[in-house]
Amino acid sequence: MPGASQATSDDGGAAPAAHSPGQPLADAANAAAGTEAALAAPAPSPAPSGTAAEPVTATQRATSSQTATSPEAAGTGMPARDASGAAAAGPPEPASIPPLSAPDDAFVSPREPAQTEGAQPEPGSAPRALTPEALVPDSNAAQVGAVFNAINTYRASLGLPAVMYHAAVAGMAQEWSDSIASREVIEHRAGFWTDARALSPDNGAGEVIAVRWDRDAAQLVEWWKGSPAHHAILTDPRFSVVGIGITFTDGNWQTNPGRYTMWGVVNFFGYSGLPSGTATSPGGSTAVPVQPADVCEPLVKHMPPTLGLATAAIRSAGDLLSVDAAGQLINRPSLGNGLFGPAEVAGSGFAAAQAVFVTDWERDGIFDVLAQWADGRLTLHSGALAGGFLAPVTLGQSGWTGLTLTVGGWCSANRLPQLLVLDSGANLWLYPNRGTGDLVERTLIASGVAATRLAMVDFDGDGFQDLLARQGDGNVLLYRGSGTPWPRVEARAAVASGWGDVSAIRSLKDVTGAYSAGLALQRPGNSVQYLGLSGGALSAPSAVPGSWTGQRLAQ
Repeated sequence: MPGASQATSDDGGAAPAAHSPGQPLADAANAAAGTEAALAAPAPSPAPSGTAAEPVTATQRATSSQTATSPEAAGTGMPARDASGAAAAGPPEPASIPPLSAPDDAFVSPREPAQTEGAQPEPGSAPRALTPEALVPDSNAAQVGAVFNAINTYRASLGLPAVMYHAAVAGMAQEWSDSIASREVIEHRAGFWTDARALSPDNGAGEVIAVRWDRDAAQLVEWWKGSPAHHAILTDPRFSVVGIGITFTDGNWQTNPGRYTMWGVVNFFGYSGLPSGTATSPGGSTAVPVQPADVCEPLVKHMPPTLGLATAAIRSAGDLLSVDAAGQLINRPSLGNGLFGPAEVAGSGFAAAQAVFVTDWERDGIFDVLAQWADGRLTLHSGALAGGFLAPVTLGQSGWTGLTLTVGGWCSANRLPQLLVLDSGANLWLYPNRGTGDLVERTLIASGVAATRLAMVDFDGDGFQDLLARQGDGNVLLYRGSGTPWPRVEARAAVASGWGDVSAIRSLKDVTGAYSAGLALQRPGNSVQYLGLSGGALSAPSAVPGSWTGQRLAQ
């Protein structure tokens, strides 16, 4: 909880969390969502030489937007317990998915320093002053590697994708580990996802912290596994990149039990496209990668809030949107189990639209519509949280007729969606989204692209958006993205055939379950098919029920 201090006990049990003056202890122990109550492990009893002492940790908030985080004891060698002392149920239930952002004040504020074992402050006395703790400049490479490997081994055992490593994120985690170790304060860094070294995550963020009286780094992960709040961060399938900071100090549990030997911080981030410089293992430069400012770097970098979209026109990335003969937008909401709800009218006035595209153009958590018009205009129709769309904004005044478009997170240096546009000369252009209205800049990223339909999707599951180019003969070529403006230089694999009659391709998420991916295809005979996508392979198509007569699928 904000203002909570570390408490210790020498009776072998978990001590209750301290609380701010004027706040009942019950409130501290039953903190509302967005706060946390901390319990600390007892100081260790003398152990034989070579015996590892158990860790003391800061309780990481589980970042659930709906439920309160239950406090838990640190690793004492006993089951985690709640504030009443009752043993917590284990193993932990599957974690609820954290929101994409959280207010800064939802994270724990600085704590008072740990009390030395046996030292009791006089009644009414002020807390002791912070005394800098000496950092030991030994190499931490082995410990960083142990934490990284232990995290991925555990995720693999649960069928979760491995996290990657980024040196810039690691530099931020290491800085914070050094900071809290030198100050002897166990606290989380408020707003850590806004640091430039976080590389603008757009799919969640989390932080876990632990300290030990020895240098057995793998045991940090064991503690996180046993704590429901930390477990939620450790096993969140959205997280794709981590950075690890490990700091050694001059602590010794035998001679100075108030000072610990090793401090660890891990930052977890989720990205629609992996940032440039992402690696499969620790190591490399901690410098933030720089992209050319005139190509991809956005003028705004922020994360979408967690919003309830129950009243919005488009409620999820799996909804199927179409335009009927009268120009109405018709939405079929995804139910998350492979089925779609009844058709609903979501908007009107699109009869003259050449094509309609669904995206979160402003990255505000509400789905929007881009419309390509027969008169050459390109307009943005921002979704309203209460339903419908705001007045259109013109992104392009003329010249957009006849071009083939697709929209998505192509360039990883820009967290806003961008447009890939194919002209009549088979030239592929990137129009970066600056968040400022008119699309006036463009960069040629490929030529000789003979396609009549485009779709953007992470086809191979590597974290980067790829381009599907449907050719006139019905074959579909894959242009793999790498997070930079340009597709990979390689032979173009044919990933599908027989798509010559496909009039629209829509990339969808979460249709058959959380984090599922797939494509919706519109074919003649007023039919729409869904094809699941996993590991670079498409499933057999299944028909989406309902009447599609006179309707054009949004892309």
